[in-house]
This record gives sequence, C-alpha cells and structure tokens, in this order.
Amino acid sequence: MSPLQIVVAASGLASIALVNWFFFGKRKAWAASSGTVTVVVDGGYSPSVIRAPVGQPLRIVFERRDTSSCSEEVVFPDFGVRQFLAPDKKTVVEITPERPGRFSFTCGMGMLRGTVLAERG
Repeated sequence: MSPLQIVVAASGLASIALVNWFFFGKRKAWAASSGTVTVVVDGGYSPSVIRAPVGQPLRIVFERRDTSSCSEEVVFPDFGVRQFLAPDKKTVVEITPERPGRFSFTCGMGMLRGTVLAERG
C-alpha cells in the first residue's frame, strides 16, 4: 500500500468511528427541574435526553438557534405533537408521559433526534 492509500483508509475508519459515536454514543440525561427543561436547537438538540417523572406534565422550552429547514419543526409521535419552531425564539411544548418508557422526538425530517425517559419517581 502506498502512503496515500494508508492515509485514505485511516481517514475513512476515523470518519466511521466518529459517525457511530455521534449517533449511537451515550448521552447525558438531564432531569427536568420543576417540570421544565430548556432544549437548545443548534445542529441537534441539547440536551438530547430528558428524564421526567411519569404522570407529571413536562414543559419543554425549545430555543431554536439553527436556521436550517431541518430544525424548523419538532415532532413527538407518541403524543401526537407536531410544533413549528420559529428561528431565534423560544417555543413551549407540553407533554405528560402516562407510563414509563422512552419517547422519541425528532425534527420534521427525522434527522435531529432526542429522547424523553419517563420514570416512576
């Protein structure tokens, strides 16, 4: 193998590892204090994992900083919620997880992803 082929192969492997870490790596879960959590939308959701108690209303304030068309909507399929997110504004979404479990939320295109972990307190 030539030095160029080695560099290209190593770069490819590093790229694969980075993509796998980004999409499948562990995420730190944030507990919703007093039933409210702020999620910044800027190339993804931060935090992307939210812990919430079962049976209590959860107020998620989305602060959209990203202006790409992918981030203009948030969808909570398990709750029937589809909400437009205005750029450079805060938008409130309220849900109440009635059972323990993992509930996903995504952008309208399904590329940005987050999770609400509902747990019995």
